[in-house]
Amino acid sequence: MQYLHTMVRIKDIDASLRFYCDLLGLKEVRRKESEKGRFTLIFLAAPDDEARSTRLTAPELELTYNWDPEEYTGGRNFGHLAYRVDDIYALCQTFQDNGVTINRPPRDGHMAFVKSPDGISIELLQKGDALPPQEPWASMENSGSW
Repeated sequence: MQYLHTMVRIKDIDASLRFYCDLLGLKEVRRKESEKGRFTLIFLAAPDDEARSTRLTAPELELTYNWDPEEYTGGRNFGHLAYRVDDIYALCQTFQDNGVTINRPPRDGHMAFVKSPDGISIELLQKGDALPPQEPWASMENSGSW
């Protein structure tokens, strides 16, 4: 397993980059804009991690800017922790066997979400290529929020 990133939602890209980059000293290492999803993702790394981050081997801070205004309450501005895993189906089965709800099942063989006992969303991402879809995951519905 490999720790990937922590995601926080932001309301103002310029103000956030000023805080995280200009003041805190993080560096922007990549950016993704999704017209379809109506969001921008900005990945930041600490200066000592910047070189490793370009190879996707360093932990990062993901700033998520949703293009449509949204008021963040109840901690929604904090998004999730993310981990790359060796076998997403096996790990989800372990969680399910131990009473953990799979909030977003790995229908695509690539991504799933669960929550910690304290309600912190955990994103699980399959290492390498997505696994072929398989049951029961392929037809499992989302449960709750993540």
